[in-house]
Amino acid sequence: MDRKIIIGSRGSDLALWQANHVLRKVQKLGLEAEIKIIVTQGDAIQNLNFDKLEGKGFFTKEIEDALLNKEIDLAVHSQKDLPTTSPEGLKIAAVSEREDPADMMLIRKDCVDTSLKLGFKKNAIVGTSSPRRKSQLLAFRKDIQIADLRGNVPTRIQKLRDKKYDAIMIATAGVERLKIDLSEFKVLRLDPKEFIPAPAQGVLGLQIREDDHQLFEYINKLNSEKVEDTIGIERKILNLFEGGCQLPLGAYCIKEDNKFKVWTSKSDTWNSMPKRIYRESYSENGFAEKIVNDLNSIKPTSVLITRDLKDDSFFKNVLQGNGYEVNGISFIETKKINIDNVPQTDWIFFASSNAVDHFFEQNVELRSKTKFGVIGKSTELELKKHNRNAAFVGSIPDTKVIGKKFAKTVGAETVLFPQAKGGLRTIQQQFEDASKLTDLVVYETVKKENAKLPEAEILVFTSPSNVESFFEKSKINAKQKVIAIGKSTEKKLKDLGVENCLLPASFDEVGLAEAVFGL
Repeated sequence: MDRKIIIGSRGSDLALWQANHVLRKVQKLGLEAEIKIIVTQGDAIQNLNFDKLEGKGFFTKEIEDALLNKEIDLAVHSQKDLPTTSPEGLKIAAVSEREDPADMMLIRKDCVDTSLKLGFKKNAIVGTSSPRRKSQLLAFRKDIQIADLRGNVPTRIQKLRDKKYDAIMIATAGVERLKIDLSEFKVLRLDPKEFIPAPAQGVLGLQIREDDHQLFEYINKLNSEKVEDTIGIERKILNLFEGGCQLPLGAYCIKEDNKFKVWTSKSDTWNSMPKRIYRESYSENGFAEKIVNDLNSIKPTSVLITRDLKDDSFFKNVLQGNGYEVNGISFIETKKINIDNVPQTDWIFFASSNAVDHFFEQNVELRSKTKFGVIGKSTELELKKHNRNAAFVGSIPDTKVIGKKFAKTVGAETVLFPQAKGGLRTIQQQFEDASKLTDLVVYETVKKENAKLPEAEILVFTSPSNVESFFEKSKINAKQKVIAIGKSTEKKLKDLGVENCLLPASFDEVGLAEAVFGL
């Protein structure tokens, strides 16, 4: 090509990193190029929140105008900032590989409380101006105060350093690209399947004029088709809701074993509880439309979960906030079994929150190098309440698969399993060499004699023991829908004649809520 390519970019540190990243790739294609900085509405107006700004494309419109006016030839955008419909005359020539899509929580070290969800102290002041982040934050932590936070990445971090906030939320990709030293803060990466990011978060969009066919031949060589497929579904969901960055919408898509898996969170306003669903499909055709239709078709009803729910329960908060009647009643209770001594092992694995509590309430002495494994996120949080961190966390509702992964992680090391009397031992059965394993009974489950049984259209069973106790009091009718927290609970239900059980994508309260919304 016989002309120099002018690359348009915002002037922030992150935008310039992204523009220079693309500049180097363009130069490797044999093109001569330079960067031109353009100020956008979102950069110029720092004293207003996104919901106070008119229209969409707060960080893109001026750059797109420069592209149409031929002041630049190539625009580099954070794809999540782009409206889902390109202006007439422009098109996306390529999308980049995806940087980590997760959100990040930065917490001042004097405000840390790892026993609480998201790792910061009670009644913390948390900084973010994103309606999506606000709505999901309030679903997890009703006690917090949210304060608006604007500015580029270094500016936001400086405001935290200046103690204007106890914690702030920020995109992981931006911090990693700028290689910012965060050692003075507690850093918590939020699982994008749990705290759902913005559509296309972590991806760069390279935009050109539609009629610039010569440049397209070069720039399209930088395109990641895999990323294009997954964020295409995310952005189609955004498009169908007619939203921009002021919409409280999170959508995250991955592709595993040729199957698209999508987690979606949608609120009506930033301070209302989100609806969440999880969906799978082998084809992207019509998939986004189905997700949007399913979210729009949610009809609140009555739910019974076989678990005593606390006031800060995510499950209860998001369902009640969307009009569901929620009853949480455990049909069993646990009793501690005293232990005389605790064998010293390399690992300790907990298959339930009850095992964590009954183990640590006995003031056990452990080696400082002992590592901990847990079956899921709820058990991990319970472990944190005892000031311990998990080195292994199960993430799917199939206990056998978790057991196989844990066995591979452990290798030849020794493992202690604090558990219930008569526990299923599914994790232990996945080990080829049982000589390295030790079972330790720390509690037993007993049936509650006077547990009330309210009527409900949806039944959520959280353990095989609760299934047994429920069936001693009642039966399941044909109109009731059933969710089983995992494979062992599903098996118990099938043994009692219940064939059609839904398994959540994860067996924490988030996964259970998604399953209820998805029925």
